[in-house]
Amino acid sequence: MSTVQEMTQPRPATEVLAWGRGVTEPAMREAVDTLPDTVRRIVGYHFGWLDERGEPVHANAGKAIRPVIALLAAEAVGGTLAEAVPAAVAVELTHNFSLLHDDVMDGDATRRHRPTAWAVFGRGPAILAGDALMTLAFDVLAAAGRPAARRAARILGSAVLELIDGQYADVAFEARHDVGLAECRRMSEAKTGALLGGACAIGALYGGGTDEDVERLTAFGRRIGLAFQHVDDLLGIWGDPATTGKPVHSDLRNRKKSLPVVFALNSGTPAGHELAALYAADGPLTGPDLARAAELVELADGRAWSQAEADALLAGALRELAGTRPGVPSRAVAELEGLARLVTRRDH
Repeated sequence: MSTVQEMTQPRPATEVLAWGRGVTEPAMREAVDTLPDTVRRIVGYHFGWLDERGEPVHANAGKAIRPVIALLAAEAVGGTLAEAVPAAVAVELTHNFSLLHDDVMDGDATRRHRPTAWAVFGRGPAILAGDALMTLAFDVLAAAGRPAARRAARILGSAVLELIDGQYADVAFEARHDVGLAECRRMSEAKTGALLGGACAIGALYGGGTDEDVERLTAFGRRIGLAFQHVDDLLGIWGDPATTGKPVHSDLRNRKKSLPVVFALNSGTPAGHELAALYAADGPLTGPDLARAAELVELADGRAWSQAEADALLAGALRELAGTRPGVPSRAVAELEGLARLVTRRDH
């Protein structure tokens, strides 16, 4: 590692995220510019670069957590920023493939305080735009010409298949009344932990990391991913729409079997039984029903349990991170820790 990185103080997590967006966005735009016209406009809108008419704008493009983690993972094992950019771009393209599809499946009409891509361009075109991003992600990995490209592509492919399996389970849970806590955990780790673990692994590979480096950083990413999902599920119930960009109680409206909800449903408490009755009732959940459902999750300790689980997962992730190149001062490792703390302690 460079002496500069060893001696420079770690930056605040919000500054690191802004830096990461600045590093990856030019390469993201360059990659997206290679897409066919039919989907490039939809992708540009989704990323906040274009309005619905195709005119340039500067809308919210998301936090860019996954690409920043890939960049820092590469630096944490002694790699350079230039080596890591293709890895970062590939994981961000993959993440946004999943978001485009997720919005269609969930019927969410807003994301990042704007109408979702499917709400503007239609469900079919939005799905195809997501497919294009997934294809483009593998092309970016291959085009970089790194020795690790083949292994990285296999890791990314495995993460995507796990993500799809998790998303399938998430959708299937909506029609079931008997979802267990263990299977809900597996679903959540697959849906979120797999890609964050993959981002760490691919970043470490493109940074020239050892097998041990890749293994530790993958474990770090997977734990952070599941912790992130806990917090995201809390935001899906109690999050401020001004912060989340989604309607209040959005997960309850969709009868999502999220982690805090499933804990409450399996709690054996009066609140859990009442919540189960609400979820099983005919017709949409609206207004007072949604407020009562949120109250019942909290009364059944779903909210407290989910936050405690996020905290425990964070502690485990940081233990893995501490084992990466132990004894070698690294700003990147410190900044990975800062990001981990940020994403598991958001306001809700």
